[in-house]
Order: sequence, then C-alpha cells, then structure tokens
Amino acid sequence: MAVTRVGHVELFSADLDRSADFYVDVLGLIETERDDDHVYLRCLEDREHHTLILTRAAGNGLGHIGFRVDDPADLDALAAAYRADGIDVVEVDAEEERAQGPAIRLRDPLGFPVEFYHRVEPVARTLRTHGNRGPSRLDHLNLRLPGPVDAGVAYYRERLGFLISEYALHPDGTTFAAWLHRKQTTHDVALVQGPGTLIHHVGLYVPESHDVLHVADRMAARGMQAQIEFGPGRHGITNAFFSYIRDPDDNRIEIYSGDYLIPDPDFEPVAWTAEEFEATGRLAWGARPPASMYEGQPVADWSRPPARASA
Repeated sequence: MAVTRVGHVELFSADLDRSADFYVDVLGLIETERDDDHVYLRCLEDREHHTLILTRAAGNGLGHIGFRVDDPADLDALAAAYRADGIDVVEVDAEEERAQGPAIRLRDPLGFPVEFYHRVEPVARTLRTHGNRGPSRLDHLNLRLPGPVDAGVAYYRERLGFLISEYALHPDGTTFAAWLHRKQTTHDVALVQGPGTLIHHVGLYVPESHDVLHVADRMAARGMQAQIEFGPGRHGITNAFFSYIRDPDDNRIEIYSGDYLIPDPDFEPVAWTAEEFEATGRLAWGARPPASMYEGQPVADWSRPPARASA
C-alpha cells in the first residue's frame, strides 16, 4: 500500500462567493468548477481537478483530507486493514466527489476524516500560462493532537508508510511534534501536540520568498491586514519562509516557501530538544507568534453532514 501525497483538502465556508473571491483574486488559485454547495480550486502546478474544496457549511474547519494512493488495488487493501482494526469504512462511488474516481472514507485512529482515492480527472497544467502568479501546489497539513504525538507518528509510519523529516521531544523523551512526508519534501503532514483533535493550517507552497511577501501586499491593498496573523518569518524546522493568514471564514493558511528536498530513503531525521525548538526551531527569526496561533479549527464528524449555511 502506497500513499503518494496529500492530494486535496476540504474546508468549510459560510459564504462560498466571498471565500472563492479570496482564494482566486487574492491568493491566485484557479477555480476549476463550482456547484451550489462547493467550489473546486487548484494551484498552478496541480494537474488534478481540485486540490482545495470549499464546501458550504455553517462554520469553518476541516471537511476531510484526501490522500492519493499509487494503485487502485491499494483502496481494497486499506479498507481491509482498517476494517480488521474495527474502523468503519465507507466505499464511495466514482463522481460522488466531483471528478474523483472510487474512494474510501473513514475516521482514522487519530480522529480525522480521511479519504483515500487513486484518480481524479486531470486538468491542463497552468504554471506557465496563468497570468496571476499564485501558489504552486498544495503542500501540507498541520494537525493538532491532544497529548504527545508518538502514537500518531507510529500510525502514519506503520499504516501509511510515511517517513519522518524532523521531530521535537519533550524532556521525558516523548514527541510533541513531528513532520512526516511521502513526497520528497519536508512534510505532507505535521503532527503537533495541542488542545484537541484539530486542524491548525493548510500549507500552500510558493516558489520564491518574495511570493510570500507579494501575498501580504495583495491582502494589504484590499484592507485585509488584520487577516495576516503571523509572519513573515522563517522557521528553523523545515527552513521554511512563511506567513500565516486567515481566510474569510477564519481557516488558517500558511503561505510557504524555501524548505528542502529529501531524495534519499536513508535520510536521517533531524531531532530537536524542547529548548532548541523554543529557541530557534519554531522561529529562526521574526516577530513572536500571537496567542491566536496556538488555536486550531474543528474537524468534521462524518457520522452526520455539516450544518448548512444559508445560500
């Protein structure tokens, strides 16, 4: 079984038109399609129909995470493995999610709504043909877990085949943060100890550090300074140049550039002590994070549909 990468993310929005305008006109994503309850977006390098779905709902937060698998047979193998662990698995027909082939959905052992799929309709590559330079790709998710994240790291490694790039340890040796990857960058998923089972942010990759600044300039030009939450600055962990912003529904997005490649399977993960993390890991330079940066947003409960906002 091989997860190739984080393929797409669904976020909730109370006002689809307002949110779509923000992601397209301010951040520079491309709108592929929309219907009454969804807007399907993608970044400039993305060759799938969507990598970000905005879904109409009463509140904000995470609808689901979509992981792409290498082979259609992986869906059956994953379904069997989860069911053997007593986890309910829902089989999803092609086109139940627009432009997507068959998939499986479940609440993973950590409490997150997850979808595994193999195929989404391809779209034309727009990296060199789109006039408004925006994020190149959906890069990663940062998820919060209550308590040390060792069990979560074990799940991602043993069930899904993820590798660790960097991690940070409490003085007692337990892990309070870990950055895990399937693609050859520092992470597809970060797990960080926090106040609950929450999503912290979605990371969108831009190719140059000045693109991070350009997003801030575009937001400021539209009077959105208050939605620039933290940064710009540079993380010691992953080496990323960053700015954290809030979309119109208060979902947090990281505009992210400058991490490094991990081309070799024998890469030795980088370890940080708690003291090192606080000194230079979270922030190599830049203003200190505001208190709001320690908050997360809710994740969906797939046992019932989200509360629907009025159209």
